[in-house]
Amino acid sequence: MKSYQRARSVLFGMALVLGVTSFSPLAMADAMDASASVMVGGAAMYPTKNIIQNAVNSKDHTTLVAAVKAAGLVDTLSGPGPFTVFAPTNEAFAALPAGTVDTLLKPENKASLVKILTYHVVPGRLTAKDLSMKVAAGGGKAELKTVQGETLTVSKDGDSWAVTDTKGNTAHVTIGDVIQSNGVIHVVDKVLMP
Repeated sequence: MKSYQRARSVLFGMALVLGVTSFSPLAMADAMDASASVMVGGAAMYPTKNIIQNAVNSKDHTTLVAAVKAAGLVDTLSGPGPFTVFAPTNEAFAALPAGTVDTLLKPENKASLVKILTYHVVPGRLTAKDLSMKVAAGGGKAELKTVQGETLTVSKDGDSWAVTDTKGNTAHVTIGDVIQSNGVIHVVDKVLMP
């Protein structure tokens, strides 16, 4: 009984700090969700929402969201998964050669777009802890098979994670372990190419 009272006191305190004026279960759930969220692109990423529900709120991922819609992958990434997504930012897409994104978003290039986007997705939920164990087991590198079918190589680069594509291009994780209801997102600073 003491632990119940202590939990209730903690929730009450959270509610007061967060400005929740009601003790409805929904208000308490919102208070708990807010404390467990990670900020990406100026928006809270809630672990109770799926990859798409969170990604559409990030100002740093508008290009990625547009690409996912154009590729017809919204339903897939809203599904149960779990998925690990290495999510390039708008800046990462802008660093591609001029015209690349516009060309990929054309309906006639949907197959190429799907190939690139699914190359950023690995089946399963791989947190930084999971990546660390795989890298240790692999002697400093871990190969991850993507949904697209080819591999990404993950390694430690100083304090961050490096993700290298089959062409030798390396992206770095800038925000890791963004937990979703159907997986995890690791924000990366480059677009990876199969």
